[in-house]
Amino acid sequence: MRRIRLTIAYDGTNYCGWQIQPNAITIEEVLNKALCRLTKEEIAVIGASRTDSGVHAQANIAVFDTASTIPADRFAVALNQKLPDDIVITKSEEVAADWHPRHQEHIIKTYEYRIVNSPVLDPTKRLYSYQVTYQLDVDQMREAASFIVGKHDFASFCNVRTNAKTTVRTVTELTLTQQGEELIVKITGDGFLYNMVRIIVGTLLRVGRGFYTPKEVREIVEAKNRMAAGVTVPPQGLKLIEIQYKTER
Repeated sequence: MRRIRLTIAYDGTNYCGWQIQPNAITIEEVLNKALCRLTKEEIAVIGASRTDSGVHAQANIAVFDTASTIPADRFAVALNQKLPDDIVITKSEEVAADWHPRHQEHIIKTYEYRIVNSPVLDPTKRLYSYQVTYQLDVDQMREAASFIVGKHDFASFCNVRTNAKTTVRTVTELTLTQQGEELIVKITGDGFLYNMVRIIVGTLLRVGRGFYTPKEVREIVEAKNRMAAGVTVPPQGLKLIEIQYKTER
């Protein structure tokens, strides 16, 4: 048996997230079915990041085991012929038999959340950004972001339904970049809790509207209480950009 690693890009609009669930179409399910058709084996992929319904990815990672003789680098081409247009394998390669995408010594994940800040809604961007018509104070949002960077207990920024053993995470970078009417929130860290990025963005938007001061965000972090933070923003603005592993940097 060989273990093959896939790098996967997808538009999450038509899927109920990554993870298989009853009565819903997911990325994981579609990948498994395509691999079964290709290899004639029963295959179940293991993913690095279980993105939520409607969330996109530029480079999610998954592995699977196979006895197939298809060259490792050819799986990408072969699978893309069997996958829908909104899921693409950008790379396939062989890894060690015990290599696991979620159980490595050091993992760095980067997400982007796109906000369109305009008084008029743009229907062509509705599937890939969160559109807000109210004016934002981006400088105040940047100051607030500085209190989120670092190692903290992020219980205030986690959906209460999480099964995580600990809510402590390290955010190494959190930036806000303006490109015309678009505001791109980029966040990098060693892992993210259920809805964590979307709650952080929702909290920063409250700062941008003047409902919170930047220093109140530090108090929200220290509160370790989901009720203290802002709302969970919609999923369509979120994209998993990159997953890096210590041995590959």
